[in-house]
Amino acid sequence: MHYPERYLVTAALPYANGPLHIGHLAGAYIPSDIYVRFQRMMGKDVVYICGSDENGAAITLRALKEGKKPKEIVDEYDASFRKSFKGMGISFDMFHRTSDSLHHETAQEFFKTLYDQGEFKEEVSEQYYDDEAKQFLADRYIKGTCPKCGHDSAYGDQCENCGSTLSPIELIDPISTITGTSPILKATKHWYLPLDKYEGWL
Repeated sequence: MHYPERYLVTAALPYANGPLHIGHLAGAYIPSDIYVRFQRMMGKDVVYICGSDENGAAITLRALKEGKKPKEIVDEYDASFRKSFKGMGISFDMFHRTSDSLHHETAQEFFKTLYDQGEFKEEVSEQYYDDEAKQFLADRYIKGTCPKCGHDSAYGDQCENCGSTLSPIELIDPISTITGTSPILKATKHWYLPLDKYEGWL
């Protein structure tokens, strides 16, 4: 049996912590929209999806700063995204939010299937933990001095000054951006998907 060729196109999900700007549109959404329109003109079966990414440190930090709940922030910017895309004539077949039940069910099913098949590599590592806030500190939740250029406000994922990608444990004199306290190192379990196993398929 011959199945028709199908295309699934997605663009980077924008973080729902601020409005879209011309760089977002020019970098991700207009090019993908042009590609989708071209494929459809060629008679291809295309599904174009996107959505608001509601999972990010920048969202919770903005909510803390503005004295709002994270949901209030994401509701505001999800509506803003939809208005911007409509105004630009960009039409997704599906535009969801990462808080949608469909997203939760799909992500959990994907994870559970891979977990049950033993595809993940499980490791225990030490990560910074804010004992006052009672949470681990990833990317924007932690700041310190960049070990590469000496900039004193590098985040736990990158230095805005020199552009280096960082790990939180590389920071010199780290502090929590939530409480301003010095974090402690604490053991935590993580699961990693070894992508090199799928290199041929990818």
